[in-house]
Amino acid sequence: MSKSKSAKSAKKRDAKNSKTAKIPTDVYEAELFRLQTEFVKLQEWVRHTGARVAVIFEGRDAAGKGGTIKRITEYLSPRVARIAALPAPSDRERGQWYYQRYVAELPSKGEIVLFDRSWYNRAGVEQVMGFCTPQEHTLFLRQTPVFEQMLLEDGILLRKYWFSVSDDEQLRRFKSRMNDPVRQWKLSPMDLESVYRWEDYSRAKDQMMVHTDIPQSPWFVVESDIKKHARLNMMNHLLSTVDYHDVELPVVELPERPILSNTYERPSRSLSTYVDDHVATLMGDKE
Repeated sequence: MSKSKSAKSAKKRDAKNSKTAKIPTDVYEAELFRLQTEFVKLQEWVRHTGARVAVIFEGRDAAGKGGTIKRITEYLSPRVARIAALPAPSDRERGQWYYQRYVAELPSKGEIVLFDRSWYNRAGVEQVMGFCTPQEHTLFLRQTPVFEQMLLEDGILLRKYWFSVSDDEQLRRFKSRMNDPVRQWKLSPMDLESVYRWEDYSRAKDQMMVHTDIPQSPWFVVESDIKKHARLNMMNHLLSTVDYHDVELPVVELPERPILSNTYERPSRSLSTYVDDHVATLMGDKE
């Protein structure tokens, strides 16, 4: 696609997003909870059937991947659904087969793994920032469809999502993080590089799509300029791609409270170290 066509396409998307009415908070929260309830059903189906589900989250920095993952896993068991967010490779890992450390994170029987970035680092940040050689990048583009075909043939349910955010919205989110004490850690020098290298990342993403957006393992693009819309759209789509169903859960009945014998005497409070009542201090300040 030429630069002029790409720019026109981006402007059309930005204009569309600017006109899109944001979902009311009460509607969003109700639908989010409904989808989270479905993810609990999916979890139980995975546990019951022994299915293996791997979901890849990729996209621009600040595109909303982490927030979506957080909503998906909010009510799930960490023993069934886990997040794989690997740090930069160690010297030892750099000497391994490129996919090796990601293979170790793949789901086992009855597991869901959400990859907060994945082996596609090589097609994005590694390629743009020069952390891999051109030969390694070319090899990655050739091998990845084969690698993913192996996963599919072995029975892993693989889903790939690309979170797409406009440059203006990305910059706005970066600025909002700068003075936010609980989100400053999300802003790194590498993130700022993505602002200056916007077109480089766009070209890298386009090249990646050409080679890895294939019928057996397609990419699903999530427009994420409006975070709440992106979360609901992605979560609903993922659920629609898995043929799960309700499974019969064991019936749990609470027993009646037993009659105490009154022979047990609780030790004195002085023998234990209790946490200070911080809440009482706060309430006292208000009074």
